[in-house]
Amino acid sequence: MIIHIIQRGETLWNIAERYGISLSEIIAANSLPDPNRLLIGQSLVIPIAFRQHIVRAGETLWQIAQKYGVAVGSIVQANHISDPSKINPGMILNIPPRIHTVKPGENLSQISQIYRISVQEIAKANRIQNPDLLYPGTRLTIPFVKPVIDVNAYTIHAGEEGGKEVREAGSFLTYVSPFAYIIREDGGLDAINDTAILQAALTEQVIPMMSITNFTFRDPGSRLAHAILSNTELQDRLLTTIINTMKEKGYRGLNIDFENVFPDDRELYNQFLQRAVDRLHKEGYFVSTALAPKTSPEQKGILYEAHDYAAHGRIADFVILMTYEWGYRLGPPQAISPLNQIKQVLDYAVTVIPRNKIFMGFQVYARDWLLPHVQGQEAETFDMQEAIRRAVQHGAVIQYDRTSQSPFYRYVDEQGRTHEVWFEDARSTWAKFDAVKDYGLRGISYWVLGYPFPQNWVLLEDNFQVRKFRSIH
Repeated sequence: MIIHIIQRGETLWNIAERYGISLSEIIAANSLPDPNRLLIGQSLVIPIAFRQHIVRAGETLWQIAQKYGVAVGSIVQANHISDPSKINPGMILNIPPRIHTVKPGENLSQISQIYRISVQEIAKANRIQNPDLLYPGTRLTIPFVKPVIDVNAYTIHAGEEGGKEVREAGSFLTYVSPFAYIIREDGGLDAINDTAILQAALTEQVIPMMSITNFTFRDPGSRLAHAILSNTELQDRLLTTIINTMKEKGYRGLNIDFENVFPDDRELYNQFLQRAVDRLHKEGYFVSTALAPKTSPEQKGILYEAHDYAAHGRIADFVILMTYEWGYRLGPPQAISPLNQIKQVLDYAVTVIPRNKIFMGFQVYARDWLLPHVQGQEAETFDMQEAIRRAVQHGAVIQYDRTSQSPFYRYVDEQGRTHEVWFEDARSTWAKFDAVKDYGLRGISYWVLGYPFPQNWVLLEDNFQVRKFRSIH
């Protein structure tokens, strides 16, 4: 797939004609709220077999061709390059797919082995209904090889609503984590209505991961965390409650999300984590943690100091980096998940945590701030589809901040007030997926289901093979 940015005067019809696909294919891939109203700066996913590559400093066409397994000449032809020796950093190249001409006696299984890609992927790319019917001379499009990653998603909606969200996204998920069981001072847990979520996870072959936390919107949880972390008897009671709940409900692992932990409790937190791993591993469960986005071990602040990246990387089975919320709902308008900030976190994380244990967090909601921003004034949070609808309603021009790799726009409402909206689009999503590949991470963790973002799931499927554990009973 490639991404097309709407220019002034373009229509969906001439975009479809340019790429040789139907209007309906573009509309479906992007779930366009109003196909007849496009915005300048709006990004569209174009569902064709090409892949886009952004040239980096020092790269040559030969190196790029080797990366994608295609001929230099095919890249030159596809991009109308007059001088192959002159490509510039930042240049966007369309990479054509490999083409295989079927030989007499060949079958899809043999062809899949040549290119190390599944029969199903080749059949899907070429709309082959019967894989056993393959004729000599047929030209097959060979999809690009996709790295295998794990994908987690949190859900905050209980009951049937949460179950519906898991059913809708389940084919793209390895894990789902209902958020969250709240720990109590006596070592117990406040339960949540997760039955429908767990049933949906079982149906969709998604591994359910129990989430526990110490904070609520009313209480930062610092004192509660201290009460548990400083008392091994309470910890044992808590861990017994967790194990019993996991056995009863069918959870396969635990995600520990202790936030706002007092800095002086850092080592106590590490010790509790080791205790949890020792107990749960004996029962056959995995243990993960959620970590605040740190850029150095010395980073100050109650969000960061007790989160010991090196210890969590050593003790836990994997970690989820909460690389979002720079654009906080009560703070000034800015990108919610700016890629430049995320990369600073990753640059530090990979020095102390094995890359195959790291999930990069990705938020899937937009925010609308009133301008001028007044301290404490809350931004409105909504989904990406609403972000586009709102921009269409007010005739906004979508801009793209290249530092944060995030789209935004401004508009004036009916009362004459100016708003600034930051959201995610196909460009920002692709940039984040590239970061996952570049850093060699274990996967992606979404915060949070319930905010429709169709382009994300289309691009996720195009960029990665999501790991599924076929037996989760």
